[in-house]
Amino acid sequence: MSNRDRSSREPAGLDGLPPMYSIAKGEVVSVQTYGAFVRLPGYRKEGLVHVSEMSASRVESASEIVDVGEQVWIKVIGREIQGEKVKLSFSMKAVNQGTGRDLDPNNVQAEQDARRRRQFRDQGSNRITLEAVLNTTCSKCGCKGHFTKDCFSAPGLQYALVPEEDDEEPLRQQTSAAAPQQDSEKKKKKKKEKKMKKKKTKRERKESESDGSSGGDGKAKRRRHSSSLEKQDKKKKKHKKEKLHKHS
Repeated sequence: MSNRDRSSREPAGLDGLPPMYSIAKGEVVSVQTYGAFVRLPGYRKEGLVHVSEMSASRVESASEIVDVGEQVWIKVIGREIQGEKVKLSFSMKAVNQGTGRDLDPNNVQAEQDARRRRQFRDQGSNRITLEAVLNTTCSKCGCKGHFTKDCFSAPGLQYALVPEEDDEEPLRQQTSAAAPQQDSEKKKKKKKEKKMKKKKTKRERKESESDGSSGGDGKAKRRRHSSSLEKQDKKKKKHKKEKLHKHS
């Protein structure tokens, strides 16, 4: 398809703009991170050279390739009307920057790039429909994110969320931190029990000793009492003998 056929099919609002797939030399008037704006001589409208159209290799910022006031060769790869604005798209990688020779004479690369841009826009529209689905509320279970016909819930069944690994780790840490505390408490209890047992055994020993000492005192008293009785008996016998001796 020739340039004349393309221009005849384009809307009238594009009159006065450089023809499609034409090559010209222009001046860089503005540099942004996403690309550079180029103005062609004899035209008021500026065109954008996106960073993806500056070089065959990856470009992070347009300032790496061009500066304001620099003269560059461009190829017109897009002319669109968006509302009241006209958008011009240029390409630098399709033109030899030293000689101005067309590196894509059959416009194969330009058409592939245009097709890729259209697919990207279609994916954007699909995202909007997906967002609408996610915002729906199921009339069966009352949850969001799915339609009633796709609901998996059944009467009498209840589902609970399974904790993720990230949620399980804090629980493990808490249990591991609580374990040494419980061990220390158990050790303290055991120490207290041992002390109580020792105190009880000491008390029992003291009581047994006191009982033994009291029993020994009683025996000694009994022995003393018996010895005193024996002495008295001996005295009485002597006294009787003395009386009998005197009478005789």
